[in-house]
Amino acid sequence: MADEVRPVAGGLAPFSALEGLKEEIEALDSLDLDLLRRRWRGLLGRPAPAWLSHGLLRRILAYQHQVARVGDIDRASRRALGDAPKPGGMSSVGGRGNATMALRPGVVLEREYDGVIHRVTVTAAGCSWNGQEFRSLSQAARAITGTRWNGPRFFGLRMVEKAKTSTGGGSNEHGAAAEVR
Repeated sequence: MADEVRPVAGGLAPFSALEGLKEEIEALDSLDLDLLRRRWRGLLGRPAPAWLSHGLLRRILAYQHQVARVGDIDRASRRALGDAPKPGGMSSVGGRGNATMALRPGVVLEREYDGVIHRVTVTAAGCSWNGQEFRSLSQAARAITGTRWNGPRFFGLRMVEKAKTSTGGGSNEHGAAAEVR
């Protein structure tokens, strides 16, 4: 049975590599946040990002357990899924390569402004809000507020950068929180 193979992403893995993997991944469900962070450090050799939720941390660890056992997907598959690094670094919606966060089409940014929750969807050409298309997040922020805004700042995408240098809370300088879905 050790020479039997099973299909996995990127090719075939020996059956023996898959033994116990399901149980290993299911065991992650019973771990609290602190234990998941310890598991992350043990598996990846670095601390887990503090902003990762319990559920997301668990899912990433499950994937990493699979990668450790049977390998990762190949470069062509990664590129097809949109995970391939972009030449010259990351770029944001309509950005010029000086981004705080790379956003892929389909990402929904949510921001409460003036008592209303606004949802902007990232598209290949920029973003859309209320049926209107924009080349940048800044244009969408201007349409929402009627004033000039830095789009990534308006949607809270620069909060991670600020969190590293200050002990401030989870909102931007205007007290408005943004959420990436």
